[in-house]
Amino acid sequence: MTRLSSKVPSPSVERLKGEAQRLFAHRGIDGVTVRDIAKAAGQKNPAAVGYHFGSKEALIRELIVDGAKIIDARRNAQLDALEADGGPTRIWQIVDILIYPSVNLAADGETDTYNRFLHMLTMSHRTLFDDALEGRWNSGYQRCLEHLRILMPSQSRTIQNQRFIFLESYLGGVLSARETRLGDTSRAHATWSDASTLAHFAATVTWMLEME
Repeated sequence: MTRLSSKVPSPSVERLKGEAQRLFAHRGIDGVTVRDIAKAAGQKNPAAVGYHFGSKEALIRELIVDGAKIIDARRNAQLDALEADGGPTRIWQIVDILIYPSVNLAADGETDTYNRFLHMLTMSHRTLFDDALEGRWNSGYQRCLEHLRILMPSQSRTIQNQRFIFLESYLGGVLSARETRLGDTSRAHATWSDASTLAHFAATVTWMLEME
């Protein structure tokens, strides 16, 4: 499984990125300064973010793309395999491809924060998110929507569009909540650590899309 740490760049750069994403996931991008990021990463120079990335926004864009590339590659690989086998024929097949490639993004021993980071970001800075993708790094998501349209023939285009808006918000909210709970090591979270929970979540997404 491809992980966010598959590249081998400068350790100091990776530390800055990891701490920045963690802080953004907890506070939102407006609640974090470049000084906060440098301090959390153990950098004595408060200008470290500017030195390595050029600006806070450039760092945010890089974080968006880092995760999006991996999720997109996973989705496209699964879609290619499904299409090669004559599919998809059922909505649940596409729902699984929307959900499962978006989890377990952190390297072993690290805590996932990408979904929380995106959830916080898109609530207040959606344009920045869309611009960072450059129409390239969400091709798997767009392919999923195209398949869903074909698999929802009884629904009008208007209803399909509404369902897709619900879908995006539902995916982001639940996956973000899951990360938050699993990132809390102060106590056990039996529901979220149970593999059947994601399957149940996928079933509810499928029902929402299929309902007449």
